Amino acid sequence: MNLMIEIEQEDDGRWIADIPELPGCMVYGETPQKAIRKVIALGLKVVSERFEEGKENIELAKHIESAKVDFSFVLPCIA
Repeated sequence: MNLMIEIEQEDDGRWIADIPELPGCMVYGETPQKAIRKVIALGLKVVSERFEEGKENIELAKHIESAKVDFSFVLPCIA
């Protein structure tokens, strides 16, 4: 799952970050980095709730041979 983060500075100096693919996933931060960190945390919560409720699909192997399932989640590196 790849999600794009959009970020811009408001007139009052605050930074706003949002994930367009996740409606309502928008946060403010004092710096671009803080806004990005906050929106990633919120995005993870939203996606995990969707998985739990069955609204998102997780692609799994067609034949699972054991109780172990490996998956990866890529997060952007924030300086």
